[in-house]
Amino acid sequence: MVDAYLRRLGVARTPRPTAAALSELHLRHLLTVPFENLSVQLGERIVLEERRLVEKVVEERRGGFCYELNGAFGTLLTALGFEVTFLAARVFGASGRLGIPYDHMALRVGTADGGSWLADVGFGAHSHHPLRWADRGEQKDPGGVFRIAEAKAETETQTDTGAGAGIEGAGDLDVVRDGSPQYRLEVRPRVLGDFVAGAWWHSTSPESHFTRSLVCSRVTRDGGRITLSGRRLKVTAPEGDSEERELVTDEEVLGVYRERFGIVLEQVPEVRAAEAGPRA
Repeated sequence: MVDAYLRRLGVARTPRPTAAALSELHLRHLLTVPFENLSVQLGERIVLEERRLVEKVVEERRGGFCYELNGAFGTLLTALGFEVTFLAARVFGASGRLGIPYDHMALRVGTADGGSWLADVGFGAHSHHPLRWADRGEQKDPGGVFRIAEAKAETETQTDTGAGAGIEGAGDLDVVRDGSPQYRLEVRPRVLGDFVAGAWWHSTSPESHFTRSLVCSRVTRDGGRITLSGRRLKVTAPEGDSEERELVTDEEVLGVYRERFGIVLEQVPEVRAAEAGPRA
């Protein structure tokens, strides 16, 4: 498994579990394995089991959303000797509202040279390299200026699903990008099985943005980003300038998936109508 995964990332030799190796693996993952929700729209089941996650990324040469990408990456890092902890987070939405519990998965990674890092290869546009866990100042990265800040325990929040307001627990951390809060991390260790309900909600609920959209995105070699949203192709330069165009034919769409993301599909994915149901 390890050798095949490393080949998928373009890593020639097995690295030691150091901070430098973690940074390289993190970037190579973002360059190689796309953030995508194709399984949701293709009706494929999301299975949060280590073997299945690695199989999807390595053998099927697919990507996934946060639970799959960080789940697979965490499995690889553990096999390489890193100390990996799964963490739950809730994503900040409109007006600062937080998403559902287990809304997002991130990783806390310990290295053999004594470092502790926040690694996240499953949030779409985010940091290209791991963030220093204990650093509460600004951390400059090709993906922006990041900060890990202590969340105020007295802050009342309400979820995007309309759940009642609650008091945030002490010790939570806010991950901020370019001055805007991205998600709120719980520091309590979790296991893969804890995220099953969140993955189910995001892949089935009509209120989830993953059931209402179609996206496939990865970092480019120059530090920019390429994104296919349905039939709209967007290429963003490192400086932020972007070019967009609409793909007209199915052959064009399938060609972009194949040539730019390494994903071979037999049919063009389309957004499926999610069944309405009770609010989570």
